[in-house]
Order: sequence, then structure tokens, then C-alpha cells
Amino acid sequence: MATPAAAAAPSTAATSEKKKPVFVKAESLKPETHGHNLTVKVVDSNAVKATGGANRGGRSSASLNPRGPARLAECLVGDETGCILFTARNEQVDMMKPGSTVILRNAKIDMFKGAMRLAVDKWGRVEVTEPADFDVNQENNLSLVEYELVNVEE
Repeated sequence: MATPAAAAAPSTAATSEKKKPVFVKAESLKPETHGHNLTVKVVDSNAVKATGGANRGGRSSASLNPRGPARLAECLVGDETGCILFTARNEQVDMMKPGSTVILRNAKIDMFKGAMRLAVDKWGRVEVTEPADFDVNQENNLSLVEYELVNVEE
């Protein structure tokens, strides 16, 4: 005699096909959102010196992270609709060479000093792909727009 759970298992396996990723354009990015898939070109990449937090009264980063301090780079990336600063971490820094085209999967928007920054954490992926045939619109830089959190009282 088959149990109801065993009978339902084959039907759920057939319906659990992977969804196709939906790619969005840079101009559609909004603050504090996540799950974005983008194809962007890297315009510029600047290494950022990582502060370990030791000079602010905390522990040294060497004791917290056995791999050493995190490597960070701020990269200006974009497509034909606009551009935004991307925070590359560790091995992502090596992929973000100016002029290269990358696919950002499951990217999120972090807020830094009131401005949007694009980032890919451990749940996302950065892939270098073949060169795209668009020019980056640097006139629409989403990281230059300053946002302010306003509490609405009723």
C-alpha cells in the first residue's frame, strides 16, 4: 500500500523545473532590493584598502579571518540604460577588469552612505562572459543619487 507522501513525490519532481533567470537593466534597480540578474560591462575598477576594525577598538582581522583581510574593489559597471558602483569582494576582484563583460546573478542592492551599491554575496555568482555590443550610459549613474530613510507617522 502506497502512502500519500510517496504518491505525491513523483508529481513534485516533475514540476520542480528550474526557472529561467529574468535579466533586468541597470535603470530598474531600486534601494534595498535583491535577486537581480544583470549583464554589465566593467567601466572602471579601484581597489579599496580594507580596514580590519582593529583601529576602532575591535579585534584584529587576522584572528577573525584565517585567510587574511578581505580584498575589496569598487567597480563602476553598467549597461545601455545606466551605471552603478559594484562592490567586488575577494575572488570577484580578479574578474572585474575594465572593459570586460560580466553576468551578475542574484545580485542585491546595499545602501552605503545613502547611495546604492550593487553586490553579489555567497548566494549569488559573478561570471565573465563574451564581450557585449552596448556602450555603458555613464550619464545615468545610480550611485550618485542620494536616498534618505523617512519614517512616516500616522
